[in-house]
Amino acid sequence: VQLQASGGGLVQAGGSLRLSCAASGTTFAIYVMGWYRQAPGKQRELVATITSGGSTNTADSVKGRFTISRDNAKNTVYLQMNSLRPEDTAIYYCNALRSLIPRTNYWGQGTQVTVSS
Repeated sequence: VQLQASGGGLVQAGGSLRLSCAASGTTFAIYVMGWYRQAPGKQRELVATITSGGSTNTADSVKGRFTISRDNAKNTVYLQMNSLRPEDTAIYYCNALRSLIPRTNYWGQGTQVTVSS
């Protein structure tokens, strides 16, 4: 499975960005897709996940500001980020977790999001 993330960049506080992650080499619909982030000096943390049926789980720190979605026809998962804050600055990683046994886990290369104050 290959995951290609894009859409990161530099934005001012209060601004918006949309991240995309295109998956290839697999049957996209059998994966739970997610976004994680890692800020300098901190552990990687969950941002949001979405099942093939559209059920989502969003971290409290971004709830109401970030929205995860997926397009199974395009093998792509998105993260719409609104009302960005400096503390959202991190490398954002796309993740694919196989929902069938074996529960294999895949990571994309990461995309940098920097929010200036």
